[in-house]
Amino acid sequence: MYFGKTGIMRADRLVSLVLLLRQRGRMTARELAKELEVSTRTVLRDIEALSAAGVPVYADRGRHGGFSLLPGFRTELTGLNHEEALALLTAGSGRGEKVFGLSAALASAMRKVVDALPDGHRASLDDAASRFLVEPENDLLSRRLVIEDVASGVMREVRRAVLTGHQLRFDYAAPDATPRSHTVDPIGLVTVRNRTYLLATKSGDDRTYRLSRMLTAEQLPEPAARPAQVDLDRIWAERSARFLSENHIPVLVRVAPSRREELLSTARGVRSEEPDADGWVRLDVTFEDLRHAVWAIWQLDTAADVLAPESLRAALRDRATTLAARYDLRQRS
Repeated sequence: MYFGKTGIMRADRLVSLVLLLRQRGRMTARELAKELEVSTRTVLRDIEALSAAGVPVYADRGRHGGFSLLPGFRTELTGLNHEEALALLTAGSGRGEKVFGLSAALASAMRKVVDALPDGHRASLDDAASRFLVEPENDLLSRRLVIEDVASGVMREVRRAVLTGHQLRFDYAAPDATPRSHTVDPIGLVTVRNRTYLLATKSGDDRTYRLSRMLTAEQLPEPAARPAQVDLDRIWAERSARFLSENHIPVLVRVAPSRREELLSTARGVRSEEPDADGWVRLDVTFEDLRHAVWAIWQLDTAADVLAPESLRAALRDRATTLAARYDLRQRS
C-alpha cells in the first residue's frame, strides 16, 4: 500500500514538472525543487525518469543553464489526482463563471476533465461533487441571490477589449443621468458580491464602471494605453479606499452578530471591523447619505447601536419619538 501511494505521488510530481517546463520555459534544478517542494537530487532523478520515458527534456549547461522541453513538444497530461479534479468540478458548480460570461467555456472544460478520468475515478468524483453546493440561488432566509443582468453582447466585447488590450467604447447609463458615450483604456474586470466592474482609465484618469449600466459596448482597433503588467488587487484596494472617502457618510455602529450580514448588505462600504466587549461587532461603515443611513439602521431595530455621527443619532431619535407619540395608547380616544 505504501509503495502504491508513493508511486501515485511521484506520478503527480512528474506531471507537475512537465507542466512547469511547458509553462515557464527553462528552469534550474533549484527552481524546480522549490516549486515542487522536494530536493534538487529528487528533481534530477525525476528528469532522468522523464528522459527514459521518452519525454524530450534537455539540459543547458553553464551559468545560466537549466532544463527545458524540446520546443513544440506537446503531450496529453491527464494526471489529475482526486482532490484536484474535485476542486475543478466543485468550482464549476458555482455561479461565479456566469459573471464574466464564461459559463459555456467552463462547461466545455469540465466535460473534457471528466472525460479524461478513468471510469471508476469518474463515478466517485460525480458522487463527491454532488455533495458540495456553491452559492445556491437562495440563502437560509429564502432571500434570492441577485446577479446583475448585463446587456447581450456587452460582456463579450468588454472581455475581448480587456484581454486583447484594445480601447473600448460604450454607452453608459449612470443613476439619474442621461446615457453618455465613453471611450476608455480597459485594465481589468472585478466581480464583488455578484456585481461586475470594469477598471479603466479615461484620458489618463482612473475610472470604474458597472457592467450592468452599459447599454452597448464595442471593442475598437486602437491599442489601449496601459501597463503590460497589472496588480488588480492593489488597484481595487486603492479605488475602494478613494470611493469610501468621497461623498459618503461614515457611521460607527455596534451590531449584534446575528444582524451583521444584514447591515453589511445595506452599507456602501466597510472601512473597519472589530469585536466589541459584549460579543457584539463594532463596524465603521459608509452610507450614501443621512437618509440612507437612517433607513438602513432602522431596519435593525434594537440590534444596532449608532455611536457616531451625532446627526444620525439625532435623526433616529426624532423618528423614534414621533412613532412613540403616534402609538401612545394614552393619546387614543
